[in-house]
Amino acid sequence: MINTLKNYITTDNISPLFLQGDSLSVLKTFPSNSIDCCITSPPYWRKRQYENGGIGLEDTPTEYINSLLEIVNEVQRVLKPTGAFWLNIGDSYHNKSLQGIPWRVALKMIDRGWILRNDIIWNKHKGGMSPNKDRFSSIFENFFFFVKNEKYFFDADAIRSKPRQSIIKNGAVVSATGVSGIKYRRQIELSTSLSIEEKQNALCELDAVLNRIKTGELSDFRMIIRNEQRTTHSDSTKVSGRAKELMDKGFYFLFYNPKGTMPNDVWDIIPEDCQHRKMHFAPYPEELCIIPIKATCPQNGIVLDPFSGTGTTMKVSYELNRKSVGIDLSYEYIKLAQQRICQESKSYLRFQ
Repeated sequence: MINTLKNYITTDNISPLFLQGDSLSVLKTFPSNSIDCCITSPPYWRKRQYENGGIGLEDTPTEYINSLLEIVNEVQRVLKPTGAFWLNIGDSYHNKSLQGIPWRVALKMIDRGWILRNDIIWNKHKGGMSPNKDRFSSIFENFFFFVKNEKYFFDADAIRSKPRQSIIKNGAVVSATGVSGIKYRRQIELSTSLSIEEKQNALCELDAVLNRIKTGELSDFRMIIRNEQRTTHSDSTKVSGRAKELMDKGFYFLFYNPKGTMPNDVWDIIPEDCQHRKMHFAPYPEELCIIPIKATCPQNGIVLDPFSGTGTTMKVSYELNRKSVGIDLSYEYIKLAQQRICQESKSYLRFQ
């Protein structure tokens, strides 16, 4: 298995490599600092009864968390220093009490040296009748974005959405946010909160920004003027540099990147339709993998999923031209994943 992985790492073939076995045992055979990105969704505690046992069947949440952290420690070892780890994990109830498992895992990971960059909220938009009569329905899950070090690979431009676009109308810049340069100029000239010097500075900087829009350096902007618009951050000059800039200068600008805007930390993604699936009942959607792979795995990198299940992570990695390694305890799951990816991606897969 060690030689198989080493050969795969050095080859140009991007077809996914599947390894059957217990995740912890298989990961221990991996060389250190060999994986660029890990994306996984481990079995949730007491949510599924898988035929081959495995993680998720522990008697208590504490035992489950400790078992999961053993695997997480190996992920930390095999990730490159620039690597990222995306962990989708759901919570469970016990004796009518929500156990707080996702954050209990995350906090222990932080204690063990991981850097938590984001807690992505996966909004699943699940509808229908709720069986619960004494609590609210749950329609989200946590998707944690961890890194090993402060400096890590992150391709922001690969995940930006379509940029806001200003237009030139009758010789004036009209912002995509609905406010034109003319309106800002009028607000400055009529302001009773700006001094004469502040007005002159504001008009001068506004002209400079409008020129940057015309040349395509910026795609759009907003201007915050003292007592004309509310501050976009805290009003306290002790905690917000924007508030201090507003107090000192009387205005500040917000610029939109011409390459587009970054995703936020709430992702609206409908779960996969499992009605026609065989055997595996907890696949996460392909859309959940796209941004992590584009942002945190280089073009020549390798993606790992230690609980690969039906191969969602592997399928998306292949379609995005990345190598990937999937580990699963179940031979049947791996065969199902192979069939799925062969049918949908028309890819020849190797099985170890």
